[in-house]
This record gives sequence, structure tokens and C-alpha cells, in this order.
Amino acid sequence: MKSLITISTALTMFFLASNYSQAQEKQVDSLSVVEKFSRVKKEIVQQEKNALKIEVENINKRLETGSINQAEAEILKNAAAKKHALNIENRLSIVDNKMELYKRNGESGENEDKAYVAISFGNEDANNTRVFGVSVKSKEKKVVYDRRTTSDGYIAVGLNNVVTSGESLEDSDFKVAGSRFTELGWTWKTRVFDNSNWLRVRYGLAFQFNGLKPTDNRIFVDTGEQTELQTYPLNLKKSKFRMDNLVIPIHFEFGPSKKIEHDDYFRYVTRDQFKFGIGGYGGINLGARQKLKFEEDGENQKQKLKANYNTNNFIYGLSAYIGWGATSIYAKYDLNTIFKNNAVDQHNVSLGLRLDLE
Repeated sequence: MKSLITISTALTMFFLASNYSQAQEKQVDSLSVVEKFSRVKKEIVQQEKNALKIEVENINKRLETGSINQAEAEILKNAAAKKHALNIENRLSIVDNKMELYKRNGESGENEDKAYVAISFGNEDANNTRVFGVSVKSKEKKVVYDRRTTSDGYIAVGLNNVVTSGESLEDSDFKVAGSRFTELGWTWKTRVFDNSNWLRVRYGLAFQFNGLKPTDNRIFVDTGEQTELQTYPLNLKKSKFRMDNLVIPIHFEFGPSKKIEHDDYFRYVTRDQFKFGIGGYGGINLGARQKLKFEEDGENQKQKLKANYNTNNFIYGLSAYIGWGATSIYAKYDLNTIFKNNAVDQHNVSLGLRLDLE
């Protein structure tokens, strides 16, 4: 009986100690959360002060350049100070509300500001954050006052051919309509001058696919010393030679742009504007291949031949484009010869349309 009482007493003391320990942990957690909210409030005040400082500096720059006068500058500064003071007041109230929410609901109350993606159904919600049945929420990003560098992709397609030393394109060994090129790339565009956008530097990375279709039932043959066109013994339905390149294009782009100004940021926009770019590219040859289609013994045959064909490993050339908005006429010319050791120099040349995916 005594042993039973002793055990009961020990268990009671254990549970009391456990509950006391958990209560202490919750109290410590609560204190740490309060400290965290306190730090957040200090950060909010500092962030708004820094934002006000940047906005005032930008107003002073506009005053120095003469785009606004002293009276307008004072009005803008007072409006900015009032805006950021209200921002501090509202944001601190939000933090206080979140702290109260945490006290009532625990950690579940801290998840309000976290980014998420959720599958949902029905029409758009009140905040218009549902896209094709997927609800999306992300943290707000700070707006950059002056974004000098932007990026976008582009695609170019058109006719491809070869400039042969001593011959004209009219005497080309390749079909005009059948020889085509495709170029896919991603570029960054950086404004050169502080207060003007008439000159930009455009640079990036691109894949070039240059195709050639020989005339007169011929294919390329590597003889060991050079690569030459030879007649194929069977009747060809298709003969296509393709070179794949990875290049770095660099262009100086000229043209007007529209300046859009707001209180806390401005942008130069080149949509629906004339543009002209001139520059070049350099890179490496990723490989060459031929694709043949023919009929043999009454059956259709296909062959894909991948080899070096003595093509140059390094690619470099000149390119230019001129157009309006996202669409341009695009031309490029390889300064390197296609083949290394051929007796006659041959250079790839392309002309087509370029579409910037702005």
C-alpha cells in the first residue's frame, strides 16, 4: 500500500513538473515572439525612413536638373513625408494586430504574410489573386526607382545561304527557299546614359541553327582534306545540312523611347518605337549534321549523319536589325569560314525577321 502511495505521489509530481516546464516554455516562446514583433516594428520605422530619404534625394535630383522648381520640390517633399508617416502608423498597427492574433491563435496567426500557391475553383476572389483556378499570393517587392537594365527573349527566323568567294548568290549551290535559319536568345538591355535612353547596350546568349539545302541531288562529303559537295548515287527527296552554334550577341541599340514618371519610380519604355541595332556575335560550333531522305528498293529511307565535316569550331560575325516595336528586319554574316581547309572560302549569311518577346 505504501509503495502504491509512493508511486502515485511520484507520478503526480512528475505531471506537475511537466506542466510547469511546458508553461515555462510557452512563456519563453511568447516572450521571443514579442521580441520578434518588437524588432519588426523597429525595422518598419527604419525602412520607411530610408525610403523617405531616397525619395527626397530623387526629388533633389529633379530639382537640380530643372524638371521641377523649388516650390514644387517642397510640395513633393511634404507629401512624401506625410505618406511615409502614415505608412509607419498603418504598418505598426498591422504588426500590433498580428501580435494579438498570435496571442489568441498561436503559430497559425503568423502565416498571414507567407507566400503560397493553392489550387482552388470558381471565379476570381476579391483581391483578383486567382489565376486559372490557382490562388497565388506573394510578398510585396520593393519598387526600384530607376531600373537601367531589363531583359527579354527573342526569336529570329528567315532565309539562310552561303557567300562563296568569286561567286554571286545567284550562282549559289543551295536552294534559296529551302535553306533557312532559326535563332533563339535571351538578352539584357542596359541604358548607357543617366538621363537619356537613346543609346542602349544589348547583350546575352543565343542558339543559332543554320540550315542549307544543296541543289542538284548533292550532299556534303568529308574527303579528309576538305569538305565538298558530291552527287548522291540515289535520287534524293531531301538533302539538308545544319550547323548549330552557341553565341554571345552584343549590339548597340539606338532609338527613341517614352519616359513614364511616378512619385517613387520612373521607366523608359521602347514599345511601339523605332529602333536600330548594330553589333556582332561570337561563340562556338556545337556540331554539324546532315539529314537525307530517299527511296531504295521501293522503300522510303531516312539517314541522319552527324560528323565534324571540318567545320570551324569558333563562330564570329556581324549582325544588325532595324524595325518598329517588337518586330525587326534582321541580318547576320559569319566572318569565319564554314569549313577550315577548303580551297574556296565560304561564309554563312542570313536574312529574316526578329521578334522581341517584350
